[in-house]
Amino acid sequence: MSTPSSSLQSRYEAVEAERRRTWSPEALAGNIAQREALVRAQPETTHVKAGDVLSPYTLLDADGATVSLDDLTSSGPAVLVFFRFAGCPACNIALPYYAETLASILKAAGIPLVAVSSQPFPELDSIRTRNDLPFPVLNDPELALSQGLGITYLFDETAQAAAISKGSRSEALNGTPRWELPKPTVLVLNPGRVVRFIDISPDWMRRTETSTILKVLGLDQKDVSHAA
Repeated sequence: MSTPSSSLQSRYEAVEAERRRTWSPEALAGNIAQREALVRAQPETTHVKAGDVLSPYTLLDADGATVSLDDLTSSGPAVLVFFRFAGCPACNIALPYYAETLASILKAAGIPLVAVSSQPFPELDSIRTRNDLPFPVLNDPELALSQGLGITYLFDETAQAAAISKGSRSEALNGTPRWELPKPTVLVLNPGRVVRFIDISPDWMRRTETSTILKVLGLDQKDVSHAA
């Protein structure tokens, strides 16, 4: 069982080890191949960087109310965690990890923390209820913000075929006919929609550690032990 002190990467390494024991060679190879291809392609992608100013994008909450980037940063920085979709196993490791190690510290500091996905409601909200997340989960309609950040990727043919074989539809994942998702990303946004920090994870089994986020915000890592 994971402990509060274990790193996010150690949790993924445990899952990877279990997959190597239990998945078919074909399924394992396909999963690894897409992740490795995204990692190789990442240096050539165009995405926002620290200091860039974002357009006034708007997100939606589970009730259909709009939440703008200016709303999130009205009193200081905000942390946005982009994830793939509610049923993504790796996302169901990352978001509870941030709930356990990050949410209370940011709340005490008055810094909003939200998770963002292009998946439509009501299915999107299932990851919040299933994991009892203490922060909002917001929808990025038709990947508008994710595309604006330059963090999306397209399923390769193998991944698309595997998803279809399981009964998945692109519309259920992102509300569009495109097989496109955001790469897991942590965005720290300052007032004025100024990018303070962005960390994109093309391999969805490697994501930003809490310690990195706290360092960006000038918060002390030892505060993790007091977050509960």
